[in-house]
Amino acid sequence: MVPHLVTALHGPLLELERKMLEATPAVERWLRLEWQEHTPPFYSSVDVRNSGFKVAPVDTNLFPGGFNNLAPEMLPLAVQAAMAAIEKICPDARNLLLIPENHTRNQYYLQNVAQLVQIFRQTGLNVRLGSLSPEVHEPTRLELADGQHLVLEPLQRSGNGRRLGLADFDPCAILLNNDLSSGTPAILQDLREQFVLPPLHAGWSVRRKSNHFAAYDDVAKRFAKLIDVDPWMINPYFGLCGEINFHERVGEECLAANVDSLLRKIRHKYKEYGIEQTPYVVVKADAGTYGMGVMTVRDASEVKDLNRKQRNKMSVVKEGLEVQQVIIQEGVHTIETLDQSAAEPVVYMIDRFVVGGFYRVHAARAADENLNAPGMQFVPLAFASSCCMPDRRAHPEAAANRFYMYGVIGRLAALAASIEMERTDPDQEKFGAV
Repeated sequence: MVPHLVTALHGPLLELERKMLEATPAVERWLRLEWQEHTPPFYSSVDVRNSGFKVAPVDTNLFPGGFNNLAPEMLPLAVQAAMAAIEKICPDARNLLLIPENHTRNQYYLQNVAQLVQIFRQTGLNVRLGSLSPEVHEPTRLELADGQHLVLEPLQRSGNGRRLGLADFDPCAILLNNDLSSGTPAILQDLREQFVLPPLHAGWSVRRKSNHFAAYDDVAKRFAKLIDVDPWMINPYFGLCGEINFHERVGEECLAANVDSLLRKIRHKYKEYGIEQTPYVVVKADAGTYGMGVMTVRDASEVKDLNRKQRNKMSVVKEGLEVQQVIIQEGVHTIETLDQSAAEPVVYMIDRFVVGGFYRVHAARAADENLNAPGMQFVPLAFASSCCMPDRRAHPEAAANRFYMYGVIGRLAALAASIEMERTDPDQEKFGAV
């Protein structure tokens, strides 16, 4: 069942949808050609915000942890996409080693791991779980709430240290569902004969959101030219402030100046399109996930005198990683609601294929606030037939068409992630010019 969409169908966004639908053959061909030049992320998820006057990605995760929230009817598509992804890297693959996060007692996350195991087993792979946790010294059984169980096993190097596996298990590929926030463990480094997916430099100890959105900026401009729209309609402005220390109150002036500059740019666009809403920006850690280190700002003065609680909240993210630089991103209001609660779609992809998604819903948050916070809920989306099958005979707000647009935005963000990974690869000489 597809949730009812409560959307304001007026103004520039409706025009954007119309142009995207009319250009569907050109859109699909453009994306197909791009994927001939760039390798898609093995899997990814994209948070999308629809304000009624623009629709844009606000975060792209290369270690998605919500496969358990996908609608069951989308799983065959996920299996097909996983087959395509595996065949590209290891056509005769038999074994896959999946490495999950270390906080493996979280039942919701464990259901995600179980779903990933199911998807990849249905592609014809033997799948086993290896743990980076120093506490796992022997096979460890984890019970799931639905009666299933998972077994975590200690990792070990073999083949003169060139391969990673388990005691009696030699995998062709290693799939990380651990975002490496605390750093890249030595046991994962210098593997010579196996594919590690995503690549190690996708981990949050190395990756930066500002690099991703710089790549997305380039993608959005080229795509907007293709369908003849203002790139701003699909692209959030952003700025970067480095050398910041919230505890020591270092970098506050830099942050305030960047916030003020970005707000002025947004106000100019709002005036151009006659938008009456209050512009805002989101300040967030340039590295990290789980919605940590995030705050909404409507005026530059708000970042000059943060109280101790606010500074503590912004100082560290997952695994205690200290925040040293922040990205200042244009805030995109959400007009999506479910049961009168603010909502935003999250698009899930394997390889270059959209395989489903869900609504992130938060009853205690407003339309201009971060919904990735404690208290959020998830409502699966079946994407009404398929988010890749728009109905040009129907109105743009028809569910299949609205979801098609979200799927396109998700794929643009995945393309940006691909280019980002190329640009930041420590062995860049293997890539051509981007």
